[in-house]
Amino acid sequence: MNKIFPYSLILFGLLLLGGCNKSGSISKEQAEKIGISWKLVSNFTEPAGSFEAKFTIRNESDFTLDGSNWKLFFNMSPRPIHSNKVAQPAVIEHINGDWYQMVPAKDFKMRPRDSMTITYTGTEGVIKETDAPLGLYFVFYDKDGKEKEIVQVTDYTIEPFTAKEQILRGKMDLKELPTAENRYKSNLAFTKLAEDQLLKIIPSPVKMTPGTGAFTLTDKANVFYQEGLEGEAKYLVSKLKTLTGTDLPIRAGLPNAASSSEPAIILKTGKVSVNGIAKEAYKLGINQNGITIEGSDAAGVFYGVQSLLQLAPITSYQKPAPSFELAYMQVEDAPRFHFRSLHLDVARNFQTKESVKRIIDLLASYKVNHLLLYTTEDEGWRIEIDGLPELTQVGAQRQHTSGMNAPALHPGYGSGPVANEKGKHGSGYYTKADFIEILKYAHERHIKVIPELNFPGHALAAIKSMEARYERLMKEGKETEANEYRLIDPDDKSVYISAQGYKNNVVSVARESTYHFFEKVVDEIAKLYKEAGLTMDTFHTGGDEVADGVWTKSPMAAQLLKEHPEIKGPRNLQAYFFRRLLPRLEKRNLKVHGWEEVALTKTEKGAYLANPEFVGHPVVPYVWNNVYDVDLGNRLANVGYQVVLCNVTNFYFDMSYNNDPKEPGLYWAGFVDTRDNWLFAPYNMFRTTEETSMGKPMKEEFVGKELLKPEARKNIIGVEAQLWSETIKGRDMMEYSILPKLLGFSESAWAAERKWEGVADDAARGKMVQEGWNIFANSIAQKHLPRLKYINEGYNYRLPLPGAVVENGMLKANIELPGLAIRYTTDGSEPTEKSQLYSAPVKVSGTVKLKSFDLAGRSSRSSVVSAK
Repeated sequence: MNKIFPYSLILFGLLLLGGCNKSGSISKEQAEKIGISWKLVSNFTEPAGSFEAKFTIRNESDFTLDGSNWKLFFNMSPRPIHSNKVAQPAVIEHINGDWYQMVPAKDFKMRPRDSMTITYTGTEGVIKETDAPLGLYFVFYDKDGKEKEIVQVTDYTIEPFTAKEQILRGKMDLKELPTAENRYKSNLAFTKLAEDQLLKIIPSPVKMTPGTGAFTLTDKANVFYQEGLEGEAKYLVSKLKTLTGTDLPIRAGLPNAASSSEPAIILKTGKVSVNGIAKEAYKLGINQNGITIEGSDAAGVFYGVQSLLQLAPITSYQKPAPSFELAYMQVEDAPRFHFRSLHLDVARNFQTKESVKRIIDLLASYKVNHLLLYTTEDEGWRIEIDGLPELTQVGAQRQHTSGMNAPALHPGYGSGPVANEKGKHGSGYYTKADFIEILKYAHERHIKVIPELNFPGHALAAIKSMEARYERLMKEGKETEANEYRLIDPDDKSVYISAQGYKNNVVSVARESTYHFFEKVVDEIAKLYKEAGLTMDTFHTGGDEVADGVWTKSPMAAQLLKEHPEIKGPRNLQAYFFRRLLPRLEKRNLKVHGWEEVALTKTEKGAYLANPEFVGHPVVPYVWNNVYDVDLGNRLANVGYQVVLCNVTNFYFDMSYNNDPKEPGLYWAGFVDTRDNWLFAPYNMFRTTEETSMGKPMKEEFVGKELLKPEARKNIIGVEAQLWSETIKGRDMMEYSILPKLLGFSESAWAAERKWEGVADDAARGKMVQEGWNIFANSIAQKHLPRLKYINEGYNYRLPLPGAVVENGMLKANIELPGLAIRYTTDGSEPTEKSQLYSAPVKVSGTVKLKSFDLAGRSSRSSVVSAK
């Protein structure tokens, strides 16, 4: 994981050697005295849909910056940069992906103690601090233009976003400003509920019948398990130990007549069917004799265990005790969808094995049974592959390079110029042993890990790795071996730019070596499954976001099109690629999953059409695009594909919770909060797709669009939440983005169809939705979030900011998750658990700061309101 590609190590070492240039030499100490600030000026600039920003450079060093001895490199949320209308001392240029550079004008001169401002404009509004330039570093050059010094910027400030022009995306943005007053107005729809109205289990069981009385669980209770359930029994005992401090005795087999009078927990399987579902179903009973969990299979028993753990009182999680009470009840439950998944991107920003295992535990707790582990992307290759060491030596680390064409990965998402730097997340990978450990850990929790290799686009890490391999073997005189896994047409002059700003991230579909590489990776990953005692039966092939213009100037593609005129042009080469790849994967007995594009063709005008060619094959498209192509999921299901719904407006965890500039995340498809994850009707998606990314109601967008046919409902096999990691830096940010959204998602994935899903009348459905969400929001706040503070040593879940107004000198406050406590100060200090508790309108003066707190003592960020 900490290996550094020897070529790049040598290169980087040379760059770090000191040198002289026509303005003299500069030391690292002096270079670090050059300070930079960045400010978003406005999103209300011309043309509409643009932004204006500026850098201010302060030269506190003894070195003179001129027009040739420096450049500034950085990463920024990728956007096209406009040509300057007014000449600037330096220009901002896009290099590749989210990698940019500031290049000084020829007459640039900044002497010691000078400062200078560089203004620039670009496409698309910028409203988040996470959009700002990150990972800034200088490269200093000698008189011959050679790189001599690389120094990271240590004095860097992002100026706060405070004005309307900085928070909204221009006149077309209809969202309200994220003020305490607007939050208060929105939160008026919520009311606090009593404990007996809360959901005791999330996701909600099909049926839950309370009894009279309570069973006291003590260390005298034996855990009996039927053959085949030893893993579930050990898992339960380990979890109960965190609540009681003791290991309950485990006994193989079921209790006999002699022991039947003793309190016990019994795990067994049998003929269990709930709501007509006999897979992963369970019945949980708690009475005077103890606890019985009967599942239709081992997975059903496991999910019964998860429900039991949620029934334990929060006090047992806060302070373990030898015994605790469980109310008598009967639970009958089974999942709505068998396929319930989280997509986790560990390629763009790496997450450690331990962090992934924590997420697996979370998924298990909320009955999610698949993990699409995204280990390959443009920005990184994160899994060791036997026989292809460059994939991790090159593809698993990011660093400064001489340019986009170097056989190495350039910095991305603020990873900086140095590979494997502590505190950065651009480098890292899973060894074979790591990956096997993840597979086993997930399997023990009834989670299937789905591997992926995203081709033909999103392939830069693989391309750079195989180019490094090609160059190494060519130097060794091994031309045949060098070409064995090469992925590009070296003479391709196609001009394109991907959704993430890449100009060189698509493989050649005309090379046999491209398919050979794909097979090699699939076979090596299959071996890892086998070593874990598992069979890899599903593989995700990616296939999304192949840019317009690819392969248009590739001689190899031109030859292929000449030999196969039936392909009808470069726009159809992606379908050609999948057509050739599919039988190779079918031969390996694999179900072939991929993004929606694997089941689409493109018209000359760029519109996507459902391609029925692969219906009947084990091809499962994952449909994410319900913003630009609102009925696509319906259309693919209607033509016969089994479909996984990944709707961006509901299930993208990387979309920011709201438009607060300090709230991290993306927003190209709008804002996604826990309610959006909960509010999903898979058979009537239009009813739960409420507005565009700019806040415009979407109802008009659905006129004339294709509805899901009743007979196609069976083709919706499940749902998946997505966490893409462009803005996710480390474990805490990952968990913050997932929680509490995961709870809402699990309700949509597991719980039985909600009554409001089938209600056509907007007003009637809206009332039912509000009642249902109020219950769910109360349940999250009062019962389920506090538990997350204590399991697995605590998760970094998000709490919402309070809403507040001051009217006639009286403070009024509320919260979107009722049951959270609100505490406030009036002296400018940050609220703590000891600050004044808000319970009713109260007279205040000055500046009021408020935070929400849960029962575990975790708090939100501060909300600020002024008493006039």
